[in-house]
Amino acid sequence: MDIRLKGKRALVLGGTRGIGRAIVETLAGEGAAVGLCARTPAQVEEVVTALKHAGARAIGAAVDMGDHGALADWVAQAARDLGGIDILISNASALVIGNTKEAWQSCLNIDVLGAATAFEAAKPFLSEAAKAHDDAAAVFVSSVSAAETEAPQAYGAMKAALIHLAKGLAKENAKHKIRVNVVSPGTIYFKGGVWEMIEQNMPDRYKGALRRNPLGRMGSPQEIADMTVFLASPISSFTTGANVIVDGGITGRVNF
Repeated sequence: MDIRLKGKRALVLGGTRGIGRAIVETLAGEGAAVGLCARTPAQVEEVVTALKHAGARAIGAAVDMGDHGALADWVAQAARDLGGIDILISNASALVIGNTKEAWQSCLNIDVLGAATAFEAAKPFLSEAAKAHDDAAAVFVSSVSAAETEAPQAYGAMKAALIHLAKGLAKENAKHKIRVNVVSPGTIYFKGGVWEMIEQNMPDRYKGALRRNPLGRMGSPQEIADMTVFLASPISSFTTGANVIVDGGITGRVNF
């Protein structure tokens, strides 16, 4: 299936590891030009180099997502370098678990305000793309933790706030033909990720998570990337304000 991404220009926040890297590689594989940012310069350089070697048009920069001025500046510069923005994807996360003031502040600054800042900085370019092609899109990566809790956790609460933000932006920007959607992953396993660490250090917890999942396994970054890129593509042009759960059936709630 041609999802009509050839020639599109996409920005990805948090695009060097796991889900983010899979998103970047999938976009590039579909013919999109990609701009990515993350915290670690060496990782950004490695991904950009790999994409270029594969024949993709790619740019990248090390950006602290908690420095909202620097983030907004990068979005604007990336738009100039790419010649515009058709797609914005926020996969950046503080990945801090806990109920401390520091955890709440970090998750707020990066997960929520990072996405909000990037969207506002990208909005003029998304609007221009939508006027030209009748469609532009933003996708935020949240988590099933947004609606599942056993204790006070900054991470889950801020992921819930991200879904709320996306729904509001979808309503506000529909008239501009800018779509905003969310993908909420469940347990995703990749090398160097949280679940590999749990597998190595807390094997009983890891096995319990596998047992709870009806499919009997964890998801891969590629499975999240496929849904994310699908929602970002023009073939999803009538989908906005949605929170798509990709969790292998591990959550029990019914989404009316």
